[in-house]
Amino acid sequence: MTAIRLLIVDDHPIMRDGLRGVFRGDEDFEVTGEASDGAEAVRLAQDLQPDVILMDLRMPGMGGVEAITRLRALGHPARVLILTTYDTDRDVMPAIEAGATGYLLKDAPRDELIRAVRAAHQGQSVLAPKVASALVGRVGSPAGKSGPENLSPRELEVLKLVADGATNQVAARKLLISETTVKTHLLHIYTKLGVRDRAAAVAAAYKRGLIS
Repeated sequence: MTAIRLLIVDDHPIMRDGLRGVFRGDEDFEVTGEASDGAEAVRLAQDLQPDVILMDLRMPGMGGVEAITRLRALGHPARVLILTTYDTDRDVMPAIEAGATGYLLKDAPRDELIRAVRAAHQGQSVLAPKVASALVGRVGSPAGKSGPENLSPRELEVLKLVADGATNQVAARKLLISETTVKTHLLHIYTKLGVRDRAAAVAAAYKRGLIS
């Protein structure tokens, strides 16, 4: 198995040291580099081609949301896992809408962090329980013709499985349909919820009360 290549982005050297220590010595991971702000993260991501970027949210200069936006504009394939102390919906939603695969808090236990990185590498959405709770009950914008009320029963089934961390393959097996069909359902869900990826779809679903 090829090691998951990590880029650690945080403006605090002690935090970077701590994160590096979490993954040091584990042959499943390789810390390829560290950055102290978003601009440096974008440059290093292009040079080092990490699989997963552990990204702080608020940093001097370019913050996490802008860095994710730049990376997505460049078409960089790395999954971005936000790791921060901020858990309010006004912090969470911009990051997820920009394209973050997941959102964890810095008080997460070591094992939870490792699981989250593995899940993010596989394209699964990762939301800390406190973050998911912060999204519940948040008032969404009025839905238009393609609003969430028009999700089909099968689309809701797919969405619930995705929220539970299921991959396309697992969802297909549980629903007895093909992976291609799952992908098609996801595209329809993204369009109806006005989002671009799995993590944003899960966040929007919590926010609008489609799942609990």
